[in-house]
Amino acid sequence: MIAARNGPPMIPFVRDFDFACGRRDQVSSLIQRVVANNPGPFTYAGTSTFIVGRDNPGASVAVIDPGPADEAHLLALLSAVEGRVVSHVLVTHTHRDHSPLAHPFANAVGAPILAAQPPKCQTHASGTLDEDEDDRFQPDTILSGGETIAGDGWTMKALFTPGHASNHMAFALVDEHALFCGDHVMGWSTTVVAPPDGNMSDYIESLDAVIAHDFDVLWPAHGPPIRDPRPFLAAYRTHRLDRERQILDRIRAGDTDISTMVPILYAAVDPRLWPAASLSVRAHLDKLVREGRVRVDAAGRYTAG
Repeated sequence: MIAARNGPPMIPFVRDFDFACGRRDQVSSLIQRVVANNPGPFTYAGTSTFIVGRDNPGASVAVIDPGPADEAHLLALLSAVEGRVVSHVLVTHTHRDHSPLAHPFANAVGAPILAAQPPKCQTHASGTLDEDEDDRFQPDTILSGGETIAGDGWTMKALFTPGHASNHMAFALVDEHALFCGDHVMGWSTTVVAPPDGNMSDYIESLDAVIAHDFDVLWPAHGPPIRDPRPFLAAYRTHRLDRERQILDRIRAGDTDISTMVPILYAAVDPRLWPAASLSVRAHLDKLVREGRVRVDAAGRYTAG
């Protein structure tokens, strides 16, 4: 995830995060969180696994995003749900920081795995960003969006949110008007949209769908919750469209390739993050080409449409 700092809008990022890896935290009346020990430039403090349901013996709970293949995290999750019944294992998408532990955990607790259909294309530019595809993953039940998932005192609905990944699924907790938004929206930074699997047109459309639901709180898979989603999402969306305008301005100024645009557009960003920025620019350009506002020739040179 990467945010440029050289222009409006100012996204009201939230970065303060009270956590300890492996610790079970009660973060709402129906939500507990356990953070995996996989911090990094694209995972922030690590992947948050959420447990949804009541903390009563025998109560049924759902577990969202078991996380990376990590034995310590598996043991922490098994301890966190001990005494309760895991009725569903839900996966937002199949990047390696979210889904590899799903099958070991589901097998240990005897629960089915529910997720969107994994992508057919298993080669992703985002693999260079430690967000490679978990190509072994296959859910027991394929979700398409709109399904209801319920347990003891809780109800969730699947909300299809492609863009960051073609199979990205968010989960709305009806009882708290909250959204487990995976990597679709981050509180600490903007989200990478990396072609070929990532798609900026889909991302903007999905973002609009999330905005329309007017959730009270968002629970990203990395970092702290977003407790005032309305202005945050408005700024998040404006940021994307502003970046699109900046890219068009660079093309009109005579830039024809991404490598020329990125040092200018992301001048205030650590150059080590420019590969991620290049993928984001490519996603915007793909969108502009689809819309006929930009042309690209066989050599990969871009001009105004």
